[in-house]
Parts: sequence; structure tokens; C-alpha cells
Amino acid sequence: MDDDPLDRAVWRLRSRGCWDDAAALLEPHAARDAAAALRRAALLVERCMFTATGWAAAEDALRAAEALAGDDDERGGAACERGHLAYAATVLGVRDRADEARSALGRAAALLAPAAAGRPLLDFRRGLMAEHIADSPDSARAAYRRAHAGATAQGDTLLLSFTWRHLAGLALRDGELAEARHGFAESLRIREELGFLVGTAPALAALADAVPEEDAPRLRAEAARLFRLMGGVPTWLAEHLSRHPVLG
Repeated sequence: MDDDPLDRAVWRLRSRGCWDDAAALLEPHAARDAAAALRRAALLVERCMFTATGWAAAEDALRAAEALAGDDDERGGAACERGHLAYAATVLGVRDRADEARSALGRAAALLAPAAAGRPLLDFRRGLMAEHIADSPDSARAAYRRAHAGATAQGDTLLLSFTWRHLAGLALRDGELAEARHGFAESLRIREELGFLVGTAPALAALADAVPEEDAPRLRAEAARLFRLMGGVPTWLAEHLSRHPVLG
């Protein structure tokens, strides 16, 4: 990401929640290059997950990426994005597409080799399905751990911020406060170091749920400030913050 000017520009926009602008930078390349088409689709799918808008644009980008995919890695990557889009629609209450999500992620698992670059992300997304759709925390934990190990091996630091956070969420659910605190703190540290601004408010809010009571208001206040700065993104954080209003 640091060596290529296009990658740097795309990251700067993505990290600030400007997914449409980031996707526009990739559009000239996405017309003929399968990897660029998949990156563009992934940006627009992420926008849906954070904003609950832009579904039609994400579907169009996915179809384009699927049409250009020329090998199993590219087809598997496109299937992984399709599964995540269907998951997002389901978990955000837009439309129940859980069966589509399972089918697409299963197809991705069949296409992506165990050592494929896209495998850790797929494992993470299968963990999301297990936790939030199937309500199977044990299966989710196993998938998150596979994703965490794969992200570590591949040096995918951003994905590690997600695996730390979701493993911590399961620990919190089990009453393991020290483990939860550590995982949430690691997720926040990574996001701050990377400058992933759009993901920092959720990380702060999550950590606030696991720290001693006297420390939580400061973290929630900072989460609320960043949430407002980002224009109310991610949209799903609003409900969480409303349960813990920041006074003053």
C-alpha cells in the first residue's frame, strides 16, 4: 500500500469512509483488470456494511468482478464479497439473504486454496455468519482464530484489527473481561496506527464495554465525537451509543 500512489490514494479515501471516491479511482482499471474490479467491488460492499446504503452499486460492481474473474482465486474472492454483501443485507435488516450468504461463502471455500491470500478474510466472514446468523459462538470463535492466524501469517494488519475485536466480543460474552479488554485494546491500537478513522469509533465503543466503569465515559465520549465527525458512520453504531449516552 505504501509503494503505489494509487493504493495510497485509495486507502486514504477508504479509511475516511469515502468509498465512492475510492471506487472511482479504481474504475478505469476495473473495466479490464479482474483484480481491480474485485477491489472496487469490495470497497462498495464495505460501504453497504458501514452505511446500509449503496446496494445497487455494490451489486453492479460485483457482477462486473464476477464476469472478469479468470481463475479460482478471483472467482473465490468474488464469491466471498457476494457472501459478505448478502450477510450485510441480512444482519442490517434490509432483506433476509442468509441462504445466499451461506451459498456464496461455501462456494468461496471450495474455490480458495487453504494458503490462498483471500482465505483469512473468508474465514473471518464465515465467523461472522456463525456468530450473528447461526448464533453459534463456538463455531465463530474457531473461524475467527483461523482468520487471526492467517492474517498474522500474511501480515494483514487491518484484518487483525477485526479478528482481535470479534474474538474479544466473544470473550466479553463469556465474562472473560481481561481477555476482552486486551483484544479490544489491540484492535483500537491497530486502527489508530493505520489511520483507519472510519473504524476507530466502533473500536473505542467496544473497549468501553470492557474497561472499569470509571474509564468507560471517556472512551464513549471520544467514540461519539468521532462518530459525529464521520457523519454518523457506521450507522449501526448509533444504537450502541444511544444505550450509553454521553452527558455533558
